Amino acid sequence: MTPINDDEKGYFAADAPAPADPADINQNKWIAVVSYIIFFIPLLAAKQSRFAMYHGNQGLVLLLFSIVCNIVLGFIPFIGWILLPIANLATLVLVIIGIIQAANGQIKPLPVIGSISIIKVP
Repeated sequence: MTPINDDEKGYFAADAPAPADPADINQNKWIAVVSYIIFFIPLLAAKQSRFAMYHGNQGLVLLLFSIVCNIVLGFIPFIGWILLPIANLATLVLVIIGIIQAANGQIKPLPVIGSISIIKVP
């Protein structure tokens, strides 16, 4: 497989998300931004948009990551209570990265959890 020249990160063609139509990006940019706060908005407002559904999927994965971290680390005494604020800060950083990428019209996976896909993207 030949790498895609995406800032020299070496993504392979099979690993890279499929590009979205520029008209789709412009039309659904703010729906994609909101999907990091309320992930199901693209499911209701832009079901046929590859761009909005991609970011909706990223928002859902981020929400599930946050819930799992809070439940698991909340039950672990002392060490979990120390790691819980760090996990929540990491979640906040990932939300900010996702919002910036959506506002800039980019389809890039989030670090660590970006390869997980739950919602089908058209």
